[in-house]
Amino acid sequence: MIPFYIETYGCQMNVSDSEVVASLLAGSGYVPCSRWEEARILLINTCSIRENAEKRVMNRLDHFARLKKKNPQLRVGVLGCMATRLKEQLLEHPAVDWVVGPDSYRHLPAMMGSPASAPLQTQLSLTETYADITPYRGREQTVTSFVTIMRGCDNLCAYCIVPYVRGRERSRDPQSIQAEVEALQKDGFKEVTLLGQNVNSYRWKAGEETVSFAGLLERIALAVPNLRIRFTTSHPKDMQDDVLHVMANHHNICKQIHLPVQSGSNAVLAKMNRKYTRETYLDRIRSIRTILPGCGISTDLIAGFCAETEEDHRLTLELMKEVRFDQAFMFQYSQRPNTLAARHYPDDVPEEEKTRRLSEIIALQNRLSLESNRADVGKTMEVLVEGTSKRSEEDLFGRTDTGKVCVFPKGTNRVGDLVHVRITSCTAATLKGDIV
Repeated sequence: MIPFYIETYGCQMNVSDSEVVASLLAGSGYVPCSRWEEARILLINTCSIRENAEKRVMNRLDHFARLKKKNPQLRVGVLGCMATRLKEQLLEHPAVDWVVGPDSYRHLPAMMGSPASAPLQTQLSLTETYADITPYRGREQTVTSFVTIMRGCDNLCAYCIVPYVRGRERSRDPQSIQAEVEALQKDGFKEVTLLGQNVNSYRWKAGEETVSFAGLLERIALAVPNLRIRFTTSHPKDMQDDVLHVMANHHNICKQIHLPVQSGSNAVLAKMNRKYTRETYLDRIRSIRTILPGCGISTDLIAGFCAETEEDHRLTLELMKEVRFDQAFMFQYSQRPNTLAARHYPDDVPEEEKTRRLSEIIALQNRLSLESNRADVGKTMEVLVEGTSKRSEEDLFGRTDTGKVCVFPKGTNRVGDLVHVRITSCTAATLKGDIV
């Protein structure tokens, strides 16, 4: 049995993909190990969404190249989005033996097992969903997990490289999704997150039956009543009220929605090819607040997209104040090769201006997050215990139904317990409280 280790970069989708790869290899004579130092095969599952993510991977490959000089038997493979984007360029790196894209993981055992196999497999698929593969989750993962319900993306947002490295959108059949989620509940998991680049466009058609995302969500909620359910990511143009009503009708669907807005300016949204306006986005927020009072709302924001003016930036800040997001992922624009923006728009906002605008966005969001958390002080909230606090062995941490991190004294509770915590204080990032 040959030990292998997978190092994962990027989003939750890559975590899920790494579990699929581990399952394929574990069924082919390889054994996963928990530390890369113990492995004879090192696999890096990569992300290309931002330039910094790729730089981190290249630095890691340089490190592995030095290790290979000391240990010539060590083998290294690059998986994921960078594999699709860079292809042969990665094979030229002295560390790299194999390059495998997101739709070609079934080839990996044969590639690793035969020196005669082609070292490059990056062809995208219109049908691959890995629906028949049971992901390898490891013994230590017994609380939360991810289930991929669809792959690829058809939206072609101007800044985004995902459609070019992960291919076209295709949905996984609902029976296999339900079976995987039911198995998680049976194995003792307490929470599952349904994953897709745009879960709201999930659609499965078989004969006369068509299953929408709302239909899938309800099906899963009924099948696993003792499992918390989350989902990500939602696209504003496809987030419909039917999903909100399903969320309202089932106690085990967490009341949290991640709804990326990216910008508060209609001019920038149009250039980004987001296919919604500021007004329609705010309409979606009003529907969420009406149908799901108290629902946690998070978002993504990009500072300094092509031709963004100071007025466009001001509109983003104003939208943030109007919506009052609980949390946000905030970045300055990083042009990615071969995207629509890279082909058609100059990256003309100066770096120092991007940095300043991002700083203002972060400062505002920190204030909004703190105000949101202060509003929860005095409330009693249900929290799923996920682990021990990094600051103290005497404290546990977990997430509320609305997706906020909460820290509280351990007492007699253990990881996996659902506890009720009375919130006594907070920071902008964390709620603190006592079990009641």
